[in-house]
Amino acid sequence: MKAYVATKNADKMRELRALFAGSLLELETYPDYEEVDETADDYAGNARLKARGLHAQLVAAGTHAAVLADDSGIEVEALGGRPGVYSARYGGKVSWPQRLAMLLAELNGMPDEQRGARFVCAMAFITADACLYESQGEVRGVVAHDQFGPNGFGYDPIFYYPPLKKTFGEIAEEEKNRLSHRYNAAQALLTALHAR
Repeated sequence: MKAYVATKNADKMRELRALFAGSLLELETYPDYEEVDETADDYAGNARLKARGLHAQLVAAGTHAAVLADDSGIEVEALGGRPGVYSARYGGKVSWPQRLAMLLAELNGMPDEQRGARFVCAMAFITADACLYESQGEVRGVVAHDQFGPNGFGYDPIFYYPPLKKTFGEIAEEEKNRLSHRYNAAQALLTALHAR
C-alpha cells in the first residue's frame, strides 16, 4: 500500500523507509506537501495535525492515498520533561549543534543519575478511505555530557543508550533502527494495521 509521508526532513524520511522496509507500506514523499503548524500540546496531536494536513492536500489535488505522519521529541527528567514537543524548536532558530550545546549547558554539572531522558515518537496513519490509526513508542536513556558520534540526526549525538554504552550518534543506523522510539512506534502501527 502506497503511503505519502508528511515530512520534508530527508533524514527522517530515510529512517522511516528503513523501518517500514518489507512491510505492507511503500512510503513516498509528496513534493507539494505544505507543512502545517504544530500547535498541539502532545506528540499524538501534532502527528494527527500533520497527517490530516497532508491528507487534505492530497484530496484537494485529486489524489486518494494513505498518509503517514509522526512527531517526536526528547524529554529530560531534570528539566521536567522539556524540551518535549518543542524539541525541534528548542532554542529558537539555531543550528542543531547549537541546540545540543544549549541543552547540555542546561544540564552542566548534573551527575548521570539526574540526566535520565527518553525519546518519544507518536505516529498517525490515515488510510485512503480516511480511517485513522495511531501508535506511540519510546526508548529510555541518559543525556551524555558532550556530543558523540557522527551518525543519526537531531538529539542522537547526546542520547546515551546504557545497554550499548554508546550514544545514538555512535551506533550504526541499522542498529538504531532495531531499538529506537520510532522503531517501537512503527512496530505498534504495523500491528494495528495488520489487525484491521
